[in-house]
Amino acid sequence: MSSTESRTERLIRRKNKAVARGIANSTGVFVEKARGAVITDVEGRDFLDFYAGVGVLNIGHCPEPVVNAIKKQADQLLHSFFAIAMYEPYVALAEKMNSLMPGPAPKKTMFANSGAEAVENAVKIARHATKRTGIIAFECAFHGRTFMTMSLTSKVKPYKYGFGPFAPEIYKVPSAYCYRCHYRSSYPECGMHCLENFERFFAAEIDAEHIAAMIIEPIQGEGGFIVPPPEFLPGLKSICESKGILFIADEVQSGFARTGKMFAIENWGVEPDLMTTAKSIAAGVPLSAVSGKAEYMDAPDAGNIGGTYGGNPLACVAGLETIRFIEDNQLCSRAEEIGRTTMTRLKALQERCPAIGEVRGMGAMIGIELVKDRRTKEPAKELTGKVVKYCLEQGVMLISAGIFSNVIRLLIPLVVTDQQLDHGLTVLEQSILKAAAEG
Repeated sequence: MSSTESRTERLIRRKNKAVARGIANSTGVFVEKARGAVITDVEGRDFLDFYAGVGVLNIGHCPEPVVNAIKKQADQLLHSFFAIAMYEPYVALAEKMNSLMPGPAPKKTMFANSGAEAVENAVKIARHATKRTGIIAFECAFHGRTFMTMSLTSKVKPYKYGFGPFAPEIYKVPSAYCYRCHYRSSYPECGMHCLENFERFFAAEIDAEHIAAMIIEPIQGEGGFIVPPPEFLPGLKSICESKGILFIADEVQSGFARTGKMFAIENWGVEPDLMTTAKSIAAGVPLSAVSGKAEYMDAPDAGNIGGTYGGNPLACVAGLETIRFIEDNQLCSRAEEIGRTTMTRLKALQERCPAIGEVRGMGAMIGIELVKDRRTKEPAKELTGKVVKYCLEQGVMLISAGIFSNVIRLLIPLVVTDQQLDHGLTVLEQSILKAAAEG
């Protein structure tokens, strides 16, 4: 070991020796501590966090009310397994989730540990409730890395390559990715081919009588922060209702004030039959949920769903405090403010920088699609990587997305200050211009 080796270098060497190669890292940063929108690494360097733990930290790092609730709960109960010996925080958080769910129908909730687990359970519940087996998913989707959720996911590398065969009875259809329309049409003149396609799909691929559920992220996350046109999600819900298919909204990344509403689906006025949540539900403590109409949530018998750690007491009190923090600090409104500021600046930058093909988003969930040529829309994957690198070098941490890995995705913590936001956006603008100038 070299005497000049930094602490980060030592930790990376230990990581490479001890941790499976498939666990990737894109920054080379080891975190010592974090607070609000700032990460401090083991070398004492500060980074402005513009990725929020991939959407986990909408209320920022280590929010004091959540930390205090966890400490208090840790002195009382760490675990018991709710299916044997129950505890109030599980019930209280379920009550709160039910009250937040869109739509008037009575709701119920169950808890698990991760977004993938929530999706797995939503599929189980839908199949049990409908006595059907097929599941419709969408191109550009990301639902997780387990067997079922990997099968639902639509990005091959790195998530699916080499891991087949996949779960049966999964049917993929094009999403409403207007910038790269599957049908080579332009909205709104297109007539919504992505909805019209279902008539052909049910005739050519699978009869609707065999489909249990349709699952979609209201705004597709890993797929590139794809925001569908106003007609799309209501149109899907209408198709589901006409065919007896359950509509599952995957809000794992888009939920909890990120888009200016508590849940993104509310922006389209759609009441999902089932909804999956995770990530920002508990400010970083592993927790996920399936919430939905009581008639469907109650379809499985006792013991059919659940798990040893699902709805852990620490996670449930964290979830209750997280939601209280969002409401008390009006973070839905703050997400809209962040979004307006960010979109205004990025749209202005787009006029100066031909490498920006599209800026899109809702609230504080914003994507910047980079291209080599605006006419051909050829994805600029390498350029995107440079922008991420240059931002990191200037102390702003963000990440990419998209099926072609050419989208900068902004998941800015909703507790970011105006000064931090201004600085981070300035670094981003400079990094895009620098990378674009280099070609």
